[in-house]
Amino acid sequence: MGPQDANHYGNVHGGVIMKLVDEAGALAAMRHANKPVVTVAVDSMTFMEPISVDNLVTCTAELTYVGRTSMEARVEVIAEDILSGSATLANTAYLVYVALDSSGNPTPVPELLIETPDERARAERARTRQAYRRQQRATEAGR
Repeated sequence: MGPQDANHYGNVHGGVIMKLVDEAGALAAMRHANKPVVTVAVDSMTFMEPISVDNLVTCTAELTYVGRTSMEARVEVIAEDILSGSATLANTAYLVYVALDSSGNPTPVPELLIETPDERARAERARTRQAYRRQQRATEAGR
């Protein structure tokens, strides 16, 4: 079997990628909060490209929003063909985590430092997503 047959191995199942994305986002949130966290929402997950089982998968997570106890993380998934060196943005996702105290209750987290214009723009988009999530929860609660 030659390199031209590498893609015949198949693609990684989406659930596997979702687990990796959740773990990467949770680690970024735990690092920021210095507390354990739980996932409370997967706001969006966009699968843009399939990931072959023979690709190297790298997840990069960064916080884009911090509330009193909640944090939003943006996670990018890069798929790299090791033999050719080509890398592709395969997936992006936004997830929300809540920090927990030693009793398992939500606990306050530090503010997010926003220093660059790009970070300010990302934070503003994150605030819009957070407002939408609140609206959705209120709508669901009113049913």
